[in-house]
Amino acid sequence: MTSCGALCTPLSETIGPGNIVGVATAIGAGGPGALFWMVLTAFFGMATKYAEGLLAVKYRVVDEDNHALGGPFYYIEKGMGANWKWLAKIFAFFGICVGLFGIGTFSQVNGISSAVKGFFDPETTWSVTIPGIGTYSWTVVIASLILSICVALVLIGGIKRIANVSQVVVPFMAVLYVLLCLVLLICNYQQIPAAFATIVTAAFNPKAVTGGLVGSIIIAMQKGVARGIFSNESGLGSAPIAAAAAKTNEPVRQGLVSMTGTFIDTIIICTMTGLSIVLTGAWQQEGLEGVQVTTYAFQQGLPLPGQVVAFMLMLCLIFFAFTTILGWDYYSERCLEYLAGKNHKSILVYRWLYILAVFIGPYMTVKAVWTIADIFNGLMAIPNMIAIFALSGVVVKETKDFFQRHKNLK
Repeated sequence: MTSCGALCTPLSETIGPGNIVGVATAIGAGGPGALFWMVLTAFFGMATKYAEGLLAVKYRVVDEDNHALGGPFYYIEKGMGANWKWLAKIFAFFGICVGLFGIGTFSQVNGISSAVKGFFDPETTWSVTIPGIGTYSWTVVIASLILSICVALVLIGGIKRIANVSQVVVPFMAVLYVLLCLVLLICNYQQIPAAFATIVTAAFNPKAVTGGLVGSIIIAMQKGVARGIFSNESGLGSAPIAAAAAKTNEPVRQGLVSMTGTFIDTIIICTMTGLSIVLTGAWQQEGLEGVQVTTYAFQQGLPLPGQVVAFMLMLCLIFFAFTTILGWDYYSERCLEYLAGKNHKSILVYRWLYILAVFIGPYMTVKAVWTIADIFNGLMAIPNMIAIFALSGVVVKETKDFFQRHKNLK
């Protein structure tokens, strides 16, 4: 892939429900102060993403089919030494789990189905009872079927098709969503200073803002950090898998490209979402959760009919989640290849399991999917962060050499 493709592929699966639903759940559970900790996490996350992208290119390998393979499992094994291969295998195993049960499927599909149901059938007027599972709106069932079919059609095409879809969809959906946020903020510019003050105050003294109704400073930090990591995936080890496929021989240059993703995803897009929720008071509305909170904020803050706003937000969420699903299939397949080798049968079986997980996602609760995602995120990040700390000296050396060479060329 081009460097742009290697940036858009991770962006396609980081710019997702975390930017719309994740921010809302963080603020709902930890108060407005959670956004402060989310953004602060992103600043450190940019440094982490830089190291990941650099190490991915430096330690990548090229197989017999001339495919570039890389990621934490390779920089753990080649950078830290063969004695640490067990740590690389642990990372690969949890990478498969995150794709199959966490960020890759359940949370994304659940977000899509919730948005579709909220727009077409908010009162569950057209329902169906599934034996042993429960009663659901027909919109949820139809959405899960259509999404599963679309995912299956794209996954058959492999990484090139994923990259091609991502490079078209990601800029479009990001620009559309950012424009909606900008219009909302411009129309309510007088409330922005007060919203920032609320966010900062709530970060260190939540009860002063929430009246004791929402958590404490520990809860605000925990939710902000967790949702921030979910959103930009810094330190998770996913982005370097795509970065390793970039057409570049400069590890530092790819590291700089990779860290841009965290800035765009969290510091720009998540901040806009959080400000919209805070200044419209959406986070204080009882009975709302997840995408409903963001939808309420946009309906209150935008000078457009409520149904039009809900429809546009639904489209953004569908595009966001769909490309996230595609990106995480690529990541988890690379993890599987590391463990099982070039076994096409195992990859084919995994793809069908992945599609099955996409189909199952809508029938799980919002709380369950986010809890599962947080658990597997943490388990996947541990071996990757160990490697980044262990290879920090390599990152420093490569960075100094790169800038020294370019300084001498001037």
